[in-house]
Amino acid sequence: MAPDETGTSPTKAQQIADELKAAIERGDYGPGDRLPGENALAEQYDVASLTARRALKILRTEGLIETKKGAGARVISFDPIRRRGLQRLAQGHWGSGKSVWAADDSRIPDVDQITVTEGVLPPRHISSVLELPPNETVCVRSRRYLMAGRPVMIAESYLPQSLVAGSPITQADTGPGGVYARLRDLGHAPARFREEVRVRMPTAEEATRLAIPTERSVIKLARTAFDSEGRAVEINEMTMDSAAYVLDYEFDA
Repeated sequence: MAPDETGTSPTKAQQIADELKAAIERGDYGPGDRLPGENALAEQYDVASLTARRALKILRTEGLIETKKGAGARVISFDPIRRRGLQRLAQGHWGSGKSVWAADDSRIPDVDQITVTEGVLPPRHISSVLELPPNETVCVRSRRYLMAGRPVMIAESYLPQSLVAGSPITQADTGPGGVYARLRDLGHAPARFREEVRVRMPTAEEATRLAIPTERSVIKLARTAFDSEGRAVEINEMTMDSAAYVLDYEFDA
């Protein structure tokens, strides 16, 4: 096989993984179908069982298959969430009481973990973006989202404590339209958003909460909401399973 863009030839395990991936993409193996086991792959490609195991690990790391002891490897039956970044943040959407998730597709995730903590001294970068005075605290909303029982995202929202104290934002259930609708009720409706997207490897805690291999990358998306006067009123830091998402941005030229 020809060298890749790094100038090195793929390992045998990577070659096997690439062929299996192509077979999945062609539909040779559909959602829920079992792939050949380690021994069958080793025999088919004339490699050691360890090499076949590494090939399957590559596919698991990329989120294409799941492996269970005694059940072999199966193609994951999960349609990635198409996150429509512009539509979900339109004021006409959350302003009418809809969840921002309703803009993505017909599926609405479950929140199985949520904590709201008030009076927290924020990290330096949060304090800087929110332009908080020294020792000013924030309200932190932490959630974990599941789709079809699968963890797909964890998120922490930071809001100035002085702004949201005593409001429904400090409760687990913020009501129709979520945090942005409640900020509007406080006279600080988001008028502009900024999103920053990075990709990195997860921390051990992130991998555990998302139930993903530590070798699988995560999408780190930080969104800042600004009111009409340009004040940053919320920062939402999201950590997403990269195998569970497609980031979709569609806009006019």
